[in-house]
Amino acid sequence: MEKFSIREVLEQAVQTEKLGYQFYTAIAQKFKDDEELVKLFNTLAQKELIHEKTFTEIKNMLGDSDPEGWEDVSQYLRAIVESEFFLGKNKALPSMDIITSVKDAINFAMGFEKETLLYFYGIRSAVKEKDLVDEIINEEKSHIMWLSSFKHTFLKK
Repeated sequence: MEKFSIREVLEQAVQTEKLGYQFYTAIAQKFKDDEELVKLFNTLAQKELIHEKTFTEIKNMLGDSDPEGWEDVSQYLRAIVESEFFLGKNKALPSMDIITSVKDAINFAMGFEKETLLYFYGIRSAVKEKDLVDEIINEEKSHIMWLSSFKHTFLKK
């Protein structure tokens, strides 16, 4: 199994946040007639930009060597990257044609947020800047709660 460097892992986190931004803005545009949905996805998109900046800052603070215990963390993160919702062709940013309903959009967004949350827990265990990663983890958890709440509200309509 190929080993990632900590820099590669953080660069993937940056790219994930960029993809999240693209996904959320595309969904907001696709469902532009639903004001509540647009507000939710635009808010999530803006949060992704903030996370991207934070991961870039952490990457810029790193030294040249991988942290202690990196071998196990790298393998864990590789498994997540190869999962259904993460980076790669047709993974993190699906064709908007696949998402035909608000329910589809919410379900995909929740799955994506859960996968990125697992990834960020892996990063947290490897970097010194745990407080910064904790902030992102807490926000990712809130994203999942927002999406879940919206989904339950939407399904009651």
